[in-house]
Amino acid sequence: MDYGHDLLFGSFLTPSNRAPEEVVALAEHSEAVGLDLVTFQDHPYQPAFLDTWTLLSHVAARTSRIHLSGNVLNVPLRNPAVLARSVATLDLLSGGRVELGLGTGAFWDAMVALGVDRLTPGEAVTALGEAIDVIRGLWDTSDTSRLVVEGRHHRLAGAKRGPAPAHDVGIWLGAYKPRMLRMVGTKADGWLPSWGYLSGVGQLAKANERIDDAAASVGRAPAAIRRLLNIGGRFSGRRAPGMFAGTPQQWAEQLAELATEYGTSAFILGSDDPTDLTVFGREVAPAVRELVAGARA
Repeated sequence: MDYGHDLLFGSFLTPSNRAPEEVVALAEHSEAVGLDLVTFQDHPYQPAFLDTWTLLSHVAARTSRIHLSGNVLNVPLRNPAVLARSVATLDLLSGGRVELGLGTGAFWDAMVALGVDRLTPGEAVTALGEAIDVIRGLWDTSDTSRLVVEGRHHRLAGAKRGPAPAHDVGIWLGAYKPRMLRMVGTKADGWLPSWGYLSGVGQLAKANERIDDAAASVGRAPAAIRRLLNIGGRFSGRRAPGMFAGTPQQWAEQLAELATEYGTSAFILGSDDPTDLTVFGREVAPAVRELVAGARA
């Protein structure tokens, strides 16, 4: 199933605080080698990491073309009303280059240590859905009424709306289990899993079916939802068995198949090696675009 989206290629960088300028340099390098997106993991309880939102803001000021996103932002530790205004502000300041990856959070002991209430997995999914309602509601400046959200975990009692982002910011969810996948179909603009947490293309196909069915149940077109994928591996000088272990051309063939057969239209490489990012941006991405264009034609 090819959903027909334009192809995107990005980097997934570690926000290490050991050498902050090196992280920023990798983001600038991602733009220089032609990547479309730079992303950072978000673990606010991890003192070895820079704060992801502050880092995104700094990188936005140091770049001019590339889009930016958390991969994915930790909703339990980021108030959704404040996050909505932060995203809209940075999108306005960057010329419409911010996307919004969201997740339910993990490592609950560490999150509780920072002062949030522990949630069950089911409660965390409910809270994420309410957070999306808050964010979308505050962005909707076409509605002049005050925003009221009466959720179990997130409540707004007549908040003023705005500002609106500069462009239609994509809300992408990191999701694997059935209820979260249904939420992708009903509320989100994209699905952002990691290949390492999937059991293979079979799980990719089954997840797409859940998302598509959920979208159709609320009158949405399944093709409206972008399918993204975090990937990792190594490049070599010879073809190799398995996924993401061979030549750049082999990578391109594998990614093109994921695009045309399984609907994935954005590939985000997890690597802090500038050589890997160069190969991905200058060799793999153009080859994938050519293969997919040929298949679509």
